[in-house]
Amino acid sequence: MLRPFLDRWRLCALLASAGMLAVAHAFETFGGLAPCALCLRQREVYWVAMALAAAFMVVVRLPGGPRWRQATCWVLALVFLGGAGLAAYHAGVEWKFWPGPTTCTGAGGGVDVSDLQALLKGEKIAPPSCDKAAWVFAGLSMAGWNAVASLILAGLSVLAALRERAKP
Repeated sequence: MLRPFLDRWRLCALLASAGMLAVAHAFETFGGLAPCALCLRQREVYWVAMALAAAFMVVVRLPGGPRWRQATCWVLALVFLGGAGLAAYHAGVEWKFWPGPTTCTGAGGGVDVSDLQALLKGEKIAPPSCDKAAWVFAGLSMAGWNAVASLILAGLSVLAALRERAKP
């Protein structure tokens, strides 16, 4: 069942990363949920994964490239695992398990007319706070769900690497 995805894992990793970014941007654009500093960091992981997956798709097609197929899947696994760690850290900040970075101590909430007027007057506007979950579903915030998705993508990357090793 997973074989078609694992055989084209670099493409699937690129598409999954693009999908995760699209969902994040949809929450921001249509849901009005402004991202905090840690949310933006989590997005960076998917941008890196997309860039690497695209580059890896080219590398494995170059002369001598097939020998790199397994290594590319391991690299993607590490990127997604790092993303899972970052998302779990953010979820922990939201649950008050540990403090977040000092850049994440905003007041939270969206931008309104008074914020725009204050910005035009040269005042600083506080970004959304990292320690308040803007959206929760089934007990998990977006950061929590991102940790789950990133772990799944890391696991699939490992399976793809093991599959590449088994190939002649």
